[in-house]
Amino acid sequence: MPIEPHPSCDWIHIEQLEVSTHIGVPEEERRAPQRLTASISFWPNHEAADLADKIENAINYSDVVEETKNFVRDQSVNLIETLADRLAMHLLKRFRIQKVTIELRKFPFADAKYVSVTITRSASVE
Repeated sequence: MPIEPHPSCDWIHIEQLEVSTHIGVPEEERRAPQRLTASISFWPNHEAADLADKIENAINYSDVVEETKNFVRDQSVNLIETLADRLAMHLLKRFRIQKVTIELRKFPFADAKYVSVTITRSASVE
């Protein structure tokens, strides 16, 4: 579930993007790519009023989706916590965003709907 920002802050949310990657602690779990979902909320460095209704002034969320799918696909990690952190830091570096919240869901158990981790990272102020 996305974190509610301050009312004067604009944000964009992508809900349950299907991705796959090699992930898990046991080697046999990492052999084949596993299905995950990523929900991403991000706060751009600009407000909607600053965009002049032009995509070149905005963060194109299609680019965020493609970047997320490509980044996650190329990873091979043990923990979803590690993957969430790496993805958040990658998106902060790649796009003009001030903060990102990511929820990754993994589906390892037949008797549980999913296991998830949610993290929030902010761009460093320089």
